[in-house]
Amino acid sequence: MLTFSELARDKLAEFAANSDEENLALKISITGRSGDGFQYDLQLIPPKEQEDSDHVFEVDDWTVIISESSVPYMEGVILEFKETLMGGGFHFENPNPLWIDDVAQRVQVVIDEKVNPAIASHGGKISLVDVCDGVVVVSFGGGCQGCSAVDVTLKHGVEKMICETIPEITSISDVTDHAAGTNPFY
Repeated sequence: MLTFSELARDKLAEFAANSDEENLALKISITGRSGDGFQYDLQLIPPKEQEDSDHVFEVDDWTVIISESSVPYMEGVILEFKETLMGGGFHFENPNPLWIDDVAQRVQVVIDEKVNPAIASHGGKISLVDVCDGVVVVSFGGGCQGCSAVDVTLKHGVEKMICETIPEITSISDVTDHAAGTNPFY
């Protein structure tokens, strides 16, 4: 399943030691995808905070909790910590395809080749979160997060581009927390 580099293991132990909580677990979720790869959410949490649908694994004396939708994409993954001039950070080496599902793969191509170039001039970006039963779930970022025109962009731009290209898609759902943007509702 998942392995840790020695430095990643050391950094996890260091962060856990600096926490007020004891016996922390590592929670990993894939939160988005782009042409650059997967985006991850990585947290140290008390094991009691795991969701019922989460999967639990033991890796190098760590309890690792992986969200259900992320499990198929975690096979063969190596969690590394890379030192940089700015301090460093965790990095995932993931050999898996961005999407296993053919429809999701095609939606990702439309987002990468049509949608994101169209909204880039506004400083925005869209990440594909999931595709389920004909519904595309996206998250807005950059200048689109908190923008007052996001509903127009979603219905008349994003949904139109995706639905015209991929007939299996019936609707688009936005899961962005728009109130948390840099300039929400500008």
